[in-house]
Amino acid sequence: MKKSFVGVGITLLCLTGCSTNEIQPSTVANNSQSIEQYKTIATNLEAPWAINKLGDTFYITERTGHIVKVEQGEMTRQAVKLEKTLSTASEAGLLGFVLAPDFVQSNEAYAYYTYETASEQYNRIVVLQQENDSWREKRLLLDQIPSGKYHHGGRVKIGPDQKLYVTAGDASNPQTAQDLTTLSGKILRMNLDGSIPDDNPFPHLYVYSYGHRNQQGITWSTDGTMYASEHGQSANDEINKIEAGQNYGWPIIEGEEEQEGFISPLFTSGSESTWAPSGIAFYDNKLYVAALRGTALLEFDLKSKEVKEIVNNVGRIRDVWIEENILYWITNNTDGRGTPEEKDDQLYKLEL
Repeated sequence: MKKSFVGVGITLLCLTGCSTNEIQPSTVANNSQSIEQYKTIATNLEAPWAINKLGDTFYITERTGHIVKVEQGEMTRQAVKLEKTLSTASEAGLLGFVLAPDFVQSNEAYAYYTYETASEQYNRIVVLQQENDSWREKRLLLDQIPSGKYHHGGRVKIGPDQKLYVTAGDASNPQTAQDLTTLSGKILRMNLDGSIPDDNPFPHLYVYSYGHRNQQGITWSTDGTMYASEHGQSANDEINKIEAGQNYGWPIIEGEEEQEGFISPLFTSGSESTWAPSGIAFYDNKLYVAALRGTALLEFDLKSKEVKEIVNNVGRIRDVWIEENILYWITNNTDGRGTPEEKDDQLYKLEL
């Protein structure tokens, strides 16, 4: 099986002169923008997690259970009425969110949230409907996705094929990532009504790919190639090219490791550094990735294999959104692990 990975910041010269078994990771290049080159759009967000944009209007989820609407400079924090009790555990809450393709007519969106019962904690995928300045859970698509103490995954996106893709972390139980009978440690794929597509790689299963630890970002290039960002264990963070039915190795291999039957990453932070990558977006043959522990906005050049920091002075970054040549991102300094400054968290924009 084809296996490939590229260490951080390797030059194209090394790629043409070294075998894949001799790849030598190096440091991330620092090409960060000055503060004058990007602009603040919204402030005082509370642990924001996902960005959506329709026209000139932004919709941003907050882990605390709100959706913030930003329109013409005005910010409205909209309540979300859920059928289950929203979890306040570490990394949990209202996470992934994407507007339905027919949102203008239906006022519907798809969301992923962590909830608690008297004795259990799970994640679920639901349809939300906007009603005036609030939202309510309208329909359940998939329930009892394992949650655990950490590693909820949580990213929700609609692919070019108009299917719903969802990242489910390993729920702090690594061995489940290799078990096709469980939902944890997987990228899931479903029809927009919650049913299993007939062309999924494993019959009658939501599983699209497996062997993942805690993947928090997915995107597609203009030719339909899918990419995902994934947290490694302490270090060994990954940017993967995702293919249907493939096994990405966790917990058997990670980072620079290779083994027959597993797919190694396109990029890895290596064993000496960490990015904690979250949201990811594609533009002009590059991937733009939000880094939490890396406290930077990273640019991965798919052609040259270079990695650059293009912003590194706003703290933890959770999600990114690209429209035309404008890159938007949200910080995540109020999530309990950062050091918030005045007006955090914030939504920014930068012209690429």
